[in-house]
Amino acid sequence: MKKEYDFSKMKSRKNPYASKLKRQVTIRMSDNIIEYFKAMAEETGIPYQSLINLYLRDCVSQNRKPDLSWQ
Repeated sequence: MKKEYDFSKMKSRKNPYASKLKRQVTIRMSDNIIEYFKAMAEETGIPYQSLINLYLRDCVSQNRKPDLSWQ
């Protein structure tokens, strides 16, 4: 392997994975929901935002629908 490389002649290109990256959104959630996922994050060592994303991804893959019957 060379000690030095000349990158000045390289052509730039777009990241092919850019479309697969996550998008930042703002969402309002109840405190108890956030605390639930933060507690789970402490147990698992996975960041709570990642846990929320995993849960929502599972809902999408299982085609789950919320129960909207208000009583």
